Amino acid sequence: MEHIASIAQHLLQFSPDALIVVDARGIILFANATSRALFGYSREQLVGQPIEMLVPERYRLRHGAHMSGYMRDPINREMGARILDLFAQRADGTEFPAGIRLAPFHDGEKAFVAAAIRDMTERRAISDALVTAREEADRANMAKTRFLATASHDLRQPLQTIRLLNASLLTLTQANPEVHDLLLRQETAIDSASRLLNALLDVTRLELGVIEPHLAPVNLASVFNDLHHEFEPLAKEKSLKLTFSATNKVISTDQMLFTQLLQNVVGNALKYTAAGSVEIAEKVEADSLAITVQDTGPGIPGDKLDRIFDEYYQVDHSGTQRSGVGLGLAIVREVSRLLGYSVDVSSDVGMGTRVRIRVPEQRVLREASVPVPIESAPATAAMSGRCRLVLLEDNDSVRAATELFLNLEGFETRSAGSVAEAETLFADLGPGDLLISDYHLDGPLTGLDVLVQLRIQKNRDVPAVLLSGDIQSMMRVIKTSIPNCRFLSKPVSTGALLDAIADLSGY
Repeated sequence: MEHIASIAQHLLQFSPDALIVVDARGIILFANATSRALFGYSREQLVGQPIEMLVPERYRLRHGAHMSGYMRDPINREMGARILDLFAQRADGTEFPAGIRLAPFHDGEKAFVAAAIRDMTERRAISDALVTAREEADRANMAKTRFLATASHDLRQPLQTIRLLNASLLTLTQANPEVHDLLLRQETAIDSASRLLNALLDVTRLELGVIEPHLAPVNLASVFNDLHHEFEPLAKEKSLKLTFSATNKVISTDQMLFTQLLQNVVGNALKYTAAGSVEIAEKVEADSLAITVQDTGPGIPGDKLDRIFDEYYQVDHSGTQRSGVGLGLAIVREVSRLLGYSVDVSSDVGMGTRVRIRVPEQRVLREASVPVPIESAPATAAMSGRCRLVLLEDNDSVRAATELFLNLEGFETRSAGSVAEAETLFADLGPGDLLISDYHLDGPLTGLDVLVQLRIQKNRDVPAVLLSGDIQSMMRVIKTSIPNCRFLSKPVSTGALLDAIADLSGY
């Protein structure tokens, strides 16, 4: 027993924490060896002195009030748990951040408090470093977000100019097969650069968490219709059969993100399928609505399936030209995570690949009585020839290239670099004339603001095409459907631009 008592006494004296015992008046009755080393006082200098001698002078008045309150209801707790900075003072006057644990006890009717005190200097330094690191990370993320906002618009502008100029040159060089062929090759390179830029910006935006899903009822038939119109030209070019099953399902989802997810899956299937078909279907399963994309491509080896959703990874298909950089399915993974969907891939080498997207059953709202088709807007007026176009674009290069391209396509095009310049063109805007405007203009008004004001002024739904380098952000601002209006992403496909003009004008 004496041996155990000796060990206990040793632990008390040399515990990792300084131990000090005070009575109800706050007078120090005991201080172990660790406390004497921590504060720089001898035992004789501590015992019999008020505890306030270890408290920095500026805190002493507050400490006395806290101690009086504590002694009225003493409990075992952390001292200063609600105080951001708790400091103690050494014999030489220096201070250190302190962590203090209080434990009351009684000896007969007398009340005492034991305080375990620890120097928190190192821990505080680590904490401060973590706070600083987090603030720096937050600043870096904010910088990336600002970069994305700028890149989404500004980096696409020169690509838009190059694409339109190239399209104009293709029109002008039809009589020169050699030059025309070179320009076709250049068009392919421009398309590749556009897809790469879009993929890089999309995956970065998703990883930064700057996109939040906005759920709303979406008719699956409408999404299938849009995808069919988008990918049918590519399918015809490759002599592939592209089919979408009839559906009357309505789901709760973010339409922009959901469409982007399917665009990447369908686009991937068409890219790697050389012959046969790509089929998109929906099927009700036990706990979900499954949307499948089945192709007759070369298939994916089993040992590669686990990696296909990794960024920059592409399956090496012998004899297949490499296209893109492998971000499409990485975007699918991130978008699926955001929407709460699961995605799985099954494949047989030489037989094809099937991607299955499961929408949880709670997100399936109802069945539409009739699938809602996407219809072209009716012509606003009967016209004997092509409609006139008013182009509002504040980037000089893009404006000049767009105007040249449209003029070569046979349209009478008038352009303006600002809203003020456009007002004079709007004055004689006739029935059937069409507005093409950048959404992000240099000024307080957006292209949509200009369109709304123009429609009020003309008292009719003036047809319009709105272009944006960040169409996702634009659509989140707009939210509702705008009649007689098309939204296109920069760098815009010349074919998509001409199709939109044709749909809106009825030409």
